[in-house]
Amino acid sequence: RMEWNLNQHSTKEAVLDAVRNLPYKGGNTLTGLALTFILENSFKPEAGSRTGVPKIGILITDGKSQDDVFSSAESLRDAGIELFAIGVKNADVNELKAIASEPDETHVYNVADFNIMNTIIESLTKTVCTRVEEQDKGIKEATGRKSLEPAAPSNLVVTDVTARSFRVSWSHAPGNVEKYRVVYYSTTAGQPEEVVVDGIESTAVLQNLMSLTEYQIAVFAIYTKAASEALRGTATTLALPAAADLDIYDVTHNSMRVKWEAADSASAYMILYAALTGGDTADEKEVKVDNSVTDIELERLSPNTEYTVTVYAMYGDEASDPLTGQETTLPLTPPQNLQFSDITHGTGKVSWEAGSRKALGYRVMYVKTDTAAMDMVEVEDTTTIFLTNLTSLTEYTVAVLAIYDEGQSAPLTGSFTTKKVPQPLSLRISDVFEEEFRVSWNHAADDVTLYRLACTPLSGEEAKEFVFSGATDTVVLDHLLPGTEYEVSLSAIYSDEAESDVVTALETTLQRIITTTPATTTTLRPTTVVIRSGIRNLVLDDETTFSLHVSWEPADAFITQYRVSYVSLKGDRAEEAVMVPGRQNDLLLQPLLSDTSYRITVTPIYAGGEGSSLAVTGKTLALSGPKNLQVSEEWYNRFRIRWDAPPSPTMGYRVVYTSASAPGPTLDTFVGDDVNTMFILNLLSGTEYIVKVFATYPTGSSEPLTGRAKTLYLGVTNLASEDVRMTSMCARWQFHRHATSYRVIIESLRDGKKEEVIVNGGTSRHCFYDLIPNTKHRISVYTQLQEMEGLAVSILEATVPVPTEPPTPPPTTVPPPTIPPAREVCKTAKANLVFLVDGSWSIGDENFDKIIGFLYNTIGALYKIGPDGTQVAIIQFSDDPRTEFQLNSYNDKELLLNAVEHIRYKGGNTKTGRAIKHAKDSVFTVEAGLQRGIPNVLVVITDGRSQDDVVKISQDMQLEGFTIFAVGVADADYAELMNIANKPSNRHAFFVDDFDAFKKIEDELVTFVCETASATCPLALIGDSSLAGFKMMEMFGLIEKEYASVEGVSLESGSFNSFPCFRLHKNALVSQPTRNVHPEGLPSDYTVTFLFRLLSDTPQEPFALWEILNKQSEPLVGVILDNGRKALTYFNYDYKDEFQTVTFDDPEVKKIFYGSFHKVHVVITKTHARLVVDCKQVGEKSINAAGNISTTGLEVLGRMVRSRSPRDTSASFQLQGFDISCSTSYASRDKCCELPALRDEANCPALPHACTCSQDSKGPPGPLGPPGNAGLRGQRGVRGEQGPRGPDGQRGVIGLPGPQGQPGPQGPSGQSIQGLPGSPGEKGEKGQIGPAGHQGLSGPRGLSGRDGPPGQRGSVGKDGPSGLPGSPGPMGSPGVPGSPGAAGSPGSQGDIGPPGAQGLKGERGPRGDVQSQSTVHDIAQQVCEQLIQSHLSRYNSILNYIPSNSVQVRAVPGPPGDAGRDGTAGPAGEPGPQGRPGFPGTPGIPGRPGERGSPGEKGERGSTGFGKQGPRGTPGVPGPQGEGRSGSQGPPGPPGRQGSLGRAGSSGPRGQPGPSGYCDPSTCAGYNVGDGA
Repeated sequence: RMEWNLNQHSTKEAVLDAVRNLPYKGGNTLTGLALTFILENSFKPEAGSRTGVPKIGILITDGKSQDDVFSSAESLRDAGIELFAIGVKNADVNELKAIASEPDETHVYNVADFNIMNTIIESLTKTVCTRVEEQDKGIKEATGRKSLEPAAPSNLVVTDVTARSFRVSWSHAPGNVEKYRVVYYSTTAGQPEEVVVDGIESTAVLQNLMSLTEYQIAVFAIYTKAASEALRGTATTLALPAAADLDIYDVTHNSMRVKWEAADSASAYMILYAALTGGDTADEKEVKVDNSVTDIELERLSPNTEYTVTVYAMYGDEASDPLTGQETTLPLTPPQNLQFSDITHGTGKVSWEAGSRKALGYRVMYVKTDTAAMDMVEVEDTTTIFLTNLTSLTEYTVAVLAIYDEGQSAPLTGSFTTKKVPQPLSLRISDVFEEEFRVSWNHAADDVTLYRLACTPLSGEEAKEFVFSGATDTVVLDHLLPGTEYEVSLSAIYSDEAESDVVTALETTLQRIITTTPATTTTLRPTTVVIRSGIRNLVLDDETTFSLHVSWEPADAFITQYRVSYVSLKGDRAEEAVMVPGRQNDLLLQPLLSDTSYRITVTPIYAGGEGSSLAVTGKTLALSGPKNLQVSEEWYNRFRIRWDAPPSPTMGYRVVYTSASAPGPTLDTFVGDDVNTMFILNLLSGTEYIVKVFATYPTGSSEPLTGRAKTLYLGVTNLASEDVRMTSMCARWQFHRHATSYRVIIESLRDGKKEEVIVNGGTSRHCFYDLIPNTKHRISVYTQLQEMEGLAVSILEATVPVPTEPPTPPPTTVPPPTIPPAREVCKTAKANLVFLVDGSWSIGDENFDKIIGFLYNTIGALYKIGPDGTQVAIIQFSDDPRTEFQLNSYNDKELLLNAVEHIRYKGGNTKTGRAIKHAKDSVFTVEAGLQRGIPNVLVVITDGRSQDDVVKISQDMQLEGFTIFAVGVADADYAELMNIANKPSNRHAFFVDDFDAFKKIEDELVTFVCETASATCPLALIGDSSLAGFKMMEMFGLIEKEYASVEGVSLESGSFNSFPCFRLHKNALVSQPTRNVHPEGLPSDYTVTFLFRLLSDTPQEPFALWEILNKQSEPLVGVILDNGRKALTYFNYDYKDEFQTVTFDDPEVKKIFYGSFHKVHVVITKTHARLVVDCKQVGEKSINAAGNISTTGLEVLGRMVRSRSPRDTSASFQLQGFDISCSTSYASRDKCCELPALRDEANCPALPHACTCSQDSKGPPGPLGPPGNAGLRGQRGVRGEQGPRGPDGQRGVIGLPGPQGQPGPQGPSGQSIQGLPGSPGEKGEKGQIGPAGHQGLSGPRGLSGRDGPPGQRGSVGKDGPSGLPGSPGPMGSPGVPGSPGAAGSPGSQGDIGPPGAQGLKGERGPRGDVQSQSTVHDIAQQVCEQLIQSHLSRYNSILNYIPSNSVQVRAVPGPPGDAGRDGTAGPAGEPGPQGRPGFPGTPGIPGRPGERGSPGEKGERGSTGFGKQGPRGTPGVPGPQGEGRSGSQGPPGPPGRQGSLGRAGSSGPRGQPGPSGYCDPSTCAGYNVGDGA
């Protein structure tokens, strides 16, 4: 097809315009036919072909021809037409060569793709133009025509190039040339200059040029009457010779020497040097020297400071390229080898070695590690100092600094811990008489200020205590009882108020023997009495993490053996005992729990029985970690770490390290206990690492000692581009002082082509040539040091575009309207709409402009902007998000669109997850303009895969009711888009191939967004599902972070401790404007859900749980509770605007009025109202379809029916949940997981803040891993059928805490990896080492819970060291029992009474805490609730005498009248100050002491020793008695004992066993409200 003939266009602009508008044809590849077509149609006179003019044909094809090309091409060549062939992609090169004229090197081109065809333009153009000139010349010679133009010189050659000159040579032009004119000028600046030489010359030297500059050269032949065309060329001068081989040496702390090799012809040298501060030079100094000087000293430098030194060779006023180096002055030498010795409880010796003889002195600073107060001492001429007046058992950190004239050195630091104060020595008793004896001892230290002595008769009389001065070492105790054994205890009190351990001794005063005679009474000294003196000076020492050493002195020689018993003071272990022969007076107790206090009792045993015991308390050491992590010897791929060993002996240390910023694995290694320093190798340069050091013990690992270390930066600085031209550019950098070479890469961002070179370490500049014009390139420089290579330093730079003709002015068009018109689908849209826009580097400026255009069109489709329509916010994100404007920033569409157009491109990486979280936390907020009750819509636009996690935050937002649309472009990950967006994905996830394709999805996205924004019901998280509806608690501000601003509301614990609940106090009248809650009114079908509890002060008169009022405070719709009638009423106006009510007063409805938490669903359809109580339908009644509501009034909670205005009175009650879902099926799906009696752990989500109760953590005995969670208590159901008391479960038999699974053997070079502690296996396996019965060592103390895992107890009912475990939650209403019997006497303490008569299962009450006042009150309420329910059944006809179909629901009731009858319902009143419902400590229903937990649980408890044993939960101390009215509640007993039983009566049966026991969430988190313990 002929597009145009040769003579059709007469101007270049017309041809170019025709090319731009060339239409695409399509079809097969018939190249031969096309060649024949141009021969027959194009190269004809009628088509514009001229004779005597060169003829050129250029073929462009991308495939092999489907017909013959050889004959057609040959015909064209024979016709004198010179052919060029250009192949693209799949073209056949051999076919191209057969078509094109010779030579193939200049007439055949082949490129890999269409987008790189511009790479051949320059070569093709030059070849075509050259061939046209040659053909024209040949045609003229052949026709005998001579050119009338003067001939030009030829063969331009440039030689002898220097920095300031070069020589130009050429071949003579024919004819009589009089002169040659050489014109030259810089391509970057300057005016043309010229040199004229005689016509006999063919060379000229151009001088006084600028260095490193490209010059354009033109040589003209000058004839008598004319000048020839120019012979043109280019040349670039060299750089000025620079100094070389810079060497910085003889570096001290305040000077360095610099030398270099001289540069030829330099007139002088200039040296610049400056300290590097934050990567920039500051206070640069300059030194100039003569050209004969190549070595100078730089003085008066700062210590430990990196300097950059630059040397320039000067040529007059012009300077050469810089020669640069960097060096760091030495630091002031610190002291070395810090040591601590002679440590006592109050003093310590600190020693160090001098680092330099130039030190003037030393400054020693020491501080208690956990305080800020610091002490300081300065010394001269010594490297030892004694620190005094220290506090015992305290860790001190010490820093020693050397002082110089220039300042002070870096500190040398270390730490030590003072010992505990010593106890008095050699306590002894002598001079024993009937009523006195002498006590003596030796001083343990000089700084004892007081002694405390106690003398306790073992017969039970009152002990005596004395305090003596620190100088006392003997005292006579008199006024004693004759023949009485005394225990004497002595402790020392020191100046720091620390008191030593107690030393004890036993002694018996002499027996007084009375002989009676008529005249005298005589006291005789017995001669045959054998006194068992027992032991004295019981001492505990050598504490470790798993052992204690106990020693004593025998007081006589008759002891045959000793019984050493020991028990943990936590009360969670049984006492154990070891027998020791009488000749032995010490014992090592092991294995013990770490960080645990023990009471050790030593009892001497004589042939005739036991002597008196002595006891002492001691504590094992904690699993203390290493201290004082230090980093030194940092290099580009390594650093050294050092730490101080903990006071306890260890098995070794585990070192874990990972990059703090770059992604990568976490690595670890293990070293022995004799190692406290190591190199960490094979690291990345310039990277900060997090290092953790764990001390490993036989019983586990310590908390980590954490620090940060950074390798040195191996990379160039100040990388920049220069000399950027169309096909070349250069890169310059400031070289690295240690670099041995550089790897320099240039990459075209158009086609990905790369070029790489390696240059030596002294190079600071490199140029690249043969680049593509108008193309952006990335230049990256990698610094290499031997085998190491640093991270890349990169810049972006574009080559200069090819000059083009000035463009034709575009035709004048009418500008589009400023504000795009709104679309019909968006007219009712009302939403909070946020756009999240990717601004990472991969987008680019051009594509970012297209995103802005897309946002402009999308936002322009909205109908109304602002609170009455759609509010719009935009966030741009890369590494971090940037809020361009908030939801409440603009209320005008034109201003909003103008703000969109002015958004600036950000640049960076792609952190989509962080940006989505920012949108949720910072933009979808009330402060930022969020409106409640309308849809929340997020639109994410990105072109790549996120570099962080997006799934969790997206799912969380979707569950909370957000609608998320995701738009992906080009390289975006579609799977990630589907994870971000809501379902269905075909409606919420979009993908386009490039940024120009936004138009394809614009209409669809706008439609879907506006449909979402027009919905009456927004998405909301209701229960554990995302449903269309309204979270009414949020609407009224009844959430934890907002309730404080709502007057008359307080936060309390709900049906479970981890659920918040809000008490609406009397006359709180919590309200919200209807337009803020339901701006579009209520849907036709919906479900209203309440989770609430009525209180003792909740009025008997009717009140509305929730209602909507019009502007005149008249009720439109609502739910009313009548506490007097025990009925629930729903009312509204139907579609005929007639008032209608339905009342439910079924027996199942009445239980919601007796003081427990209940969940009520009121389901409204067009034909029925259905009531569901505690997930069980109790009634359904017909109604008419509802009419719509007015949004000009208020929505109110708790308003009394008799109220006449919105600011009147309201009822008091507790509200835990309130939702309205736009569905009638929600009630059937709800599982009532918030109610303890109905909660099924297998099918309910975990409680908020709940701990994990999996027992998978139990494993076989053996080595322990890092401290884990507390071993868990066995499962326990809610109070079930009472059976006989089972035998005590045995404690799990556990081996010795060690030996731990040995760490993996340490490999060479310190790189071995520790074998992790033996993995836990199945519960119950015995350890292979150690006697059976020892409890596995516990881990670090966990957080105390109110209940906690029950520890080992003594026999049931006796006072033990621990309190009773919390009893199961009160059973709530235990069914309708028979008439209560007389109160039974309290069961004997600890015995289990027989079960009561079987009754119906009551609903399960809230799980209580340990015996708090409110919990006991709750229990009483639960019992009384059932009693009242059974008795009130006789009064139903009286209670329901008001007609249920009366429409006068809101009439003012009469006076209470016979309200006295309801006095018996008192127990259902408010349970006193609200505590934290949970496992109650003392149930008020007929007491079953055995219900404190079956002994089997204790057996389960024993087996948990394999896990890290946490502390017992703090025993629940019974709180003050509640005010329940079900009968006098027995007063609570002491902690751990069963309180007096409540009214016995006929006990209802146990409820059916509840679901599997679970952790009381209160042991993990809760709300500290009420009076719970």
